[in-house]
Amino acid sequence: MLRSARLAAVLLPVGLLSSGCSLREAYEASFSLGFPKPVTEQAQSVYDLWLGSVAAAAVVGVFVTALILYAMVRFRKTSDTLPRQVRYNLPIEVLYTAVPFVIIAVLFYYTTVSQNFVLDEREGGADVNIGVVGFQWNWTFRHDDAGVQVTGETRKPAQLVLPTNTRIRFTETSPDVIHSFFVPAFLFKQDVVPGRANTFELTITKEGQYIGRCAELCGEKHSAMNFSVKSVSPEAYADYIAELQSDPANSIGTTAGDGSVRSAEQAKELIEGRPS
Repeated sequence: MLRSARLAAVLLPVGLLSSGCSLREAYEASFSLGFPKPVTEQAQSVYDLWLGSVAAAAVVGVFVTALILYAMVRFRKTSDTLPRQVRYNLPIEVLYTAVPFVIIAVLFYYTTVSQNFVLDEREGGADVNIGVVGFQWNWTFRHDDAGVQVTGETRKPAQLVLPTNTRIRFTETSPDVIHSFFVPAFLFKQDVVPGRANTFELTITKEGQYIGRCAELCGEKHSAMNFSVKSVSPEAYADYIAELQSDPANSIGTTAGDGSVRSAEQAKELIEGRPS
């Protein structure tokens, strides 16, 4: 059995390398467990933390399973003679008390490093500022720097177009109940709370189209609060903004799809608790 295990340990990496898989690809294939591929710098940090945590859990799991199997085989009953009774083993007790603390401390450290990186907001502001307004039951996305907005409708979910390789700051508000802005590919979600401005920043590294949804049960039509995110080059983003600006109906402060006005001024009033 031991010989077979050694042979498998030698042949496994050889097989992976001969199949064209890099060590990184093999690592991700083994420990990602279906986790979405990251598309932002911040999501990459979360993804690496996930891979490391699963790998650590796998190592601990294999070690504990090996100890259990060893004890089953080595100390199985072979006669009716009662084996020597041991009350305690101080070195082993110290080991299985200290090792979990070390594991927890290491995981806590890397989790804190990743969290600080994800939640960091650059001094001096971002390159692009996006206002996110979640309301029952849809979304308004404001391109605050350009003075234009896009509001979703029941049969036509909103699409948020964003530039790649650009620092983007999101400011979230809500006029009614708590919602949650969630894009799985970002590996991040944040609540949209009435009377409060929640912010976060990210940099998208890949062009593509990604689904988004409200991740907080917010009422009868919660399931309809879907949207999409499309990441494009900075040049394509500039063209998109110019297209929005060519239609006065897209200006911030115009009537939204649900019949209300969701301007920057109203958002400020909501945050400060003043009536709109």
